[in-house]
This record gives sequence, structure tokens and C-alpha cells, in this order.
Amino acid sequence: MSELDWWVLAGTLVALVVYGLYQSWGKQNFDDYMLAGQSLPWYHVGLSVMATQASAITFLSAPGQGFADGMRFVQFYFGLPLAMIVLSVTFVPIFHRLKVYTAYEFLENRFDGRVRSLTAGLFLLQRGLSTGLSIYAPSIILSTILGWNIYWTNTIMGGLVLLYTVTGGTKAISHTHLTQMLIVTVAMGLAGWLTVSLLPDTVGLSEALHVAGKAGRMNLIDTKFDIQNRYNIWSGLIGGFFLQLSYFGTDQSQVGRYLTGDTVAQSRMGLLMNGLLKVPMQFLIVLVGVLVFVFYQYNASPIFFNKQEADALRNSPLAGAFQQLETQHQALTVQRRTDVEALHAALQADNDAQTDEAGAKLKATDKAIADLHSKVGDLIKQHNPAADTKEVNYVFLRFVLDYLPHGLIGLLIAVMFVASMGSIASAYSSLASTTVVDVYKRIWPVGTLDDVALSRWITVGWGVFCIVVAQFANRLGSMIEAVNILGSLFYGVILGVFCVAFYVKSVGGRATFWAAVIAEAVVVAFYWFDLIAFLWLNVLGCLLVVFLAWALAKLPARS
Repeated sequence: MSELDWWVLAGTLVALVVYGLYQSWGKQNFDDYMLAGQSLPWYHVGLSVMATQASAITFLSAPGQGFADGMRFVQFYFGLPLAMIVLSVTFVPIFHRLKVYTAYEFLENRFDGRVRSLTAGLFLLQRGLSTGLSIYAPSIILSTILGWNIYWTNTIMGGLVLLYTVTGGTKAISHTHLTQMLIVTVAMGLAGWLTVSLLPDTVGLSEALHVAGKAGRMNLIDTKFDIQNRYNIWSGLIGGFFLQLSYFGTDQSQVGRYLTGDTVAQSRMGLLMNGLLKVPMQFLIVLVGVLVFVFYQYNASPIFFNKQEADALRNSPLAGAFQQLETQHQALTVQRRTDVEALHAALQADNDAQTDEAGAKLKATDKAIADLHSKVGDLIKQHNPAADTKEVNYVFLRFVLDYLPHGLIGLLIAVMFVASMGSIASAYSSLASTTVVDVYKRIWPVGTLDDVALSRWITVGWGVFCIVVAQFANRLGSMIEAVNILGSLFYGVILGVFCVAFYVKSVGGRATFWAAVIAEAVVVAFYWFDLIAFLWLNVLGCLLVVFLAWALAKLPARS
């Protein structure tokens, strides 16, 4: 990065933190610190909800997912708009009417303390682990740019966000979210436009999409029902609906965002705004990754996108084997350019037979290059067993650093940091609020610290825990898949508990508690033995809790 990029990066980050602290300056009570005094308008709520979900994982791994696997990942979000409608009609008015700080307070009134503690505990475990992944994602950037040790960058990134989360609370988070989403929208739009402009003069957006389609990257809709296929329209509409309903309806990191709305109507409008904008936003982010894929059809791609690990291998005892692979890679790169130019000529001539033939050749060459990348990954693992060899997290970052103009590089890196800071801050806040309200205050109703001071100390404690988790995240592959798989292990069961609470009035706390315990064990077993795709775990967990709770409630009580 140039000096200009560093100035843009530093200026954006400093301005964002200062703005958030300025907007939340002054004495705060517990209501201000946790819910921003429930004073925010709908557009604040909507952008804060979007920003909480859009971490650096979104802007690092989602384009890489599009690069490697095409557009089919977008189907993951197809259930989101319907989930926003259901939440607006059911969850939002109930939470507002009860005037709760967390979603789990409601469960003790409806059931008992055991159900509340279990559900809050599942959330704390899931969100604490997921936040570690969110810290790791921007740490990849610092590590790649500066060559720093990933463990130090995890510590720096997690600690930086703690600064304004502990100081400013929810109001600081919300105001930084508003600015964050404006920066993100502009920067990603510029990235997509510049990616197309870097293609050969004869290749515009339409031609680029045709090339992507023939290379198997425009696979947006898959209508085949397959319970082991991660991304098709059925897993997105059904499994995605259950996942999004649980995430936005029962995850305190999101509930805490829309509880800041001034009224029920403001919270509802914020959620519906998210439902309208989130799918197009994800479509464009994944499409940027597909366009980067097309760019590398015409230009030489790195033999391995994680530059730090490739450079280490080049200077290792395995350098000779690596050099042989580099020679093969150069030859395949030339072949790929020949294949894509033949495909472009066939498309221009509108010759279907030649187009199909050229497309098949291009797919074969791409597969050979992908196999070569796997061999490089094996060499890297041989040299350094702890190395991160999952390229999907590095594709877009490497493209940005190698090809985009200075100034924009700094802005895009800032976007990734800003996005991660927003989601990490929301997670810290939700972990602290749930710990204070659902754990600490239930055990010690009268403590020696005031609630705001206690919340700040607990926020620091969770920050340390999440930073420790981040140190192990390099073993999990695609970050955007890993974080959603982790959520799917817990969200279905949590949603099932809330569904029983809202809709099955005849079931009590004992039946619900044991139904949740059994269902969680079944979900983990299904995942461990890879019986179904991860999105369906949300459906399985929710339905199991509802059915088992109903069945257990029918059993005769012990005398």
C-alpha cells in the first residue's frame, strides 16, 4: 500500500471512532448504554441491523465465495425477506411491550429460570465463538499487508473495537453503523465498476457475465431438491428462513439493534428495510467476486492468493517443488487466456456449437489450475502445518492490493475494517448485556458495581475471550461458511424455544428445557456425521424442540 492508502485507511478509522464517541458523549444510564434510550429512527435501526450482519467476513470471503463457486451462495439469503415480515408482526411488538433489555428475559416469565439460562447460555457460546471469527477476518488483512504475525493482529483488532464499545455503548455502535454502511455502499460499487474497467476493451459487463456463465459461475438458481446440497433454492427459502428468523429474532446482537427503535413502527420499518436491501446487497458483493474471476481469465492469477504463505514456501527447503508448480501454472495461465479468447470470439459470432466447445475447454483449464492450487496448499501444509491454506478468504484482498488504484485500496481496506468493527462491537455489546441481565443480575440482584460499570467490565472480559478464539480460526476454511455453520448448530434450537413460548401455550418450562437439550444433541450429531447440509440444521433444531416439547408435555407427571 502507498502512503496515500495509509492516510485514507487511518483517516477513515479515526473519523469513524471519534464520530461514534462524539454522538454518545455524556453521562449514560443503563438504558442509554444498552438500548440507546430507545430513541433511534427507522433508518438508523435498519442500517444498524445490516451493519451488524455485514462483517469483514462479508467483504473478504463472500467475493472469494463468488470467485470459487459462483453466484449460488446468494440463495442462502432468499428466506430473509419473509423472516423480516414474520419478525415485524410477532417478535417486535412483544419485545417492545415487555420493555426487555434482552430477548431471553421473556423466557423466564413464560417458562422458568432454567429455560432462560439454557437459551441465554447457547447464545453466549455461539456468539462468543462467532465473534472470534469476525476478529480473525480483518486480522488477515493486517497480516497480509504488513507481514505481521496473525496472533498479534488478532489482539490489535479485537482490542481496537473494545475502545469505543466500552466507552460509548449502543449509541456509539449505532452511529458508527450509519456511517459504515454509507462507506461500504460507495466503496463496493466502485470496486465492481473498476473490475469491469480493467477487463480488455472488447469485454464489457455483458460479455463478462457471458464468460462467467460458460465457466459455471452464474449458477444463481438451483431448483433441484437435495438435502445434502448446501445452496439451492429450497435450502435458501426454507433453511435460510429458519436461520434468519432465529438470528434476527433471538440473537441478542440483532435484537439489541432493533430494540433501540423509538417505537414499534420504527423497529418494524428498520427490519423491513433490511429485508428489502440485504439480498440485492449480497448479490452485488458475490457478483464482484464473479467479475474478479472473469478478470483472472484474461490476466495471470497468483499461484496462491495468500502471498505471505507463498513467499514463505518460496524461501523454504521445498522451493524446488514449488518452482516446478509455478512453471506449470504459467503454462496453464497462457492456455486459459487462449481458451477465454476463443470463447469470446464464439460468443461474438453467436455460434452455439463453438461457444459450448470453448466453454468446456475453459472449464477444464480452470479445473487444472484449481488442482494446481491444491498441490501448492499441500506443499504449504508440509512446510508449515499451522498455515492457512483456504484461499477463498484471500482472493478479493489480493486483487485489491495488486490491481486497484491507490486511494481506493486504502478505502476498501478501511471498508473491511469498518464492517468488522461494526459487527464485533454489536457482538461485544450483546454478550455483555446478556451476561449482565440474564446471568449476573439473576444470581446477584444487588451488586457492588453500578450496571453501566459492570457492563463495561464484562464487555472487556468477553473481548478477551473472543480474541483467544480468533487465534484458532485459521483452521476453519471459508469464514463466511464457517460462521453460518456455527450459527446453524445453535439457532434452530433457540428458535424452537421461542416458537414454543409464543405459539404452544399448553407447554411448560420442564418439557421445553428437556426438548431443547435433546434437540441440541441431535443437531450436533447430524452435523458431526454430515447427514444433511448445514442450513437444514436450523429446520431440524426448531421442529424438534416444538415436537419434543409438545410430546413431553403430554406425558403424565411424576407423582
